[in-house]
Amino acid sequence: VLYAFGPGVGDEATYHEDDGTSPEIFLQEKFSFFGRAHHSLYVNNNGVVSFGMMVPEFTPQPFPLPGHRPFVAPYWADVDTRLGGDVFYRQSRDPQLLARLAQDLAPAVPPGDPPPQPTWAFVATWDRVAYFGAASDKVNTFQAVLASDGVTCFVLLNYGDLQWTTGIANQGDPHTGLGGIPAQAGFNSGDDVHYYNVPGSRTPAVQSLSHRSNLGVPGRWAFRVDHFKATEGPPETP
Repeated sequence: VLYAFGPGVGDEATYHEDDGTSPEIFLQEKFSFFGRAHHSLYVNNNGVVSFGMMVPEFTPQPFPLPGHRPFVAPYWADVDTRLGGDVFYRQSRDPQLLARLAQDLAPAVPPGDPPPQPTWAFVATWDRVAYFGAASDKVNTFQAVLASDGVTCFVLLNYGDLQWTTGIANQGDPHTGLGGIPAQAGFNSGDDVHYYNVPGSRTPAVQSLSHRSNLGVPGRWAFRVDHFKATEGPPETP
């Protein structure tokens, strides 16, 4: 379910550090999120793509978060790339990528609405990332893809192998990477009111995101986010 990533497709990477983040990345296309347009973002090692400010926090909090912090969390948890893994990112107008995105996003659009035709995408990938305090070789792979045609905006969350949920600073077991306060997945609008939790967030079930979906494609979740007002999301499909 993951889109191509890595240096071979022109990705940049964040530094290998604990709680690190990318520099501010200025977008070639504005991205609307919960009714507000954004022109830049940060890719945070701890499993978050944020608008307006970095998110170095390593303990996933329940949404909605106070403090006007809009962000997309494919898997907010205590990642430590010093112990393994890479966080990659790129903007793209590659026609092949955009055509695949249009196809993959089509099921997320209600019948009667125009089909998605994105003209720009941003792909952030956490590739085989380790957890803080790991005494094992367990790693996670997941991805957030932002897509826009300049007006309509979508986020795809793609999950590969998820082997851990929690770092030791969040009371996780150093050998299993489980227990404590598990990872959070979803959206925080930044208006302190609207949010969306992917089912299973901050519970052990978050590890099963790679087997669940709201599109019928295990490991893939898609959402329209430019005017996303829901605090409850679409039902899962088996």
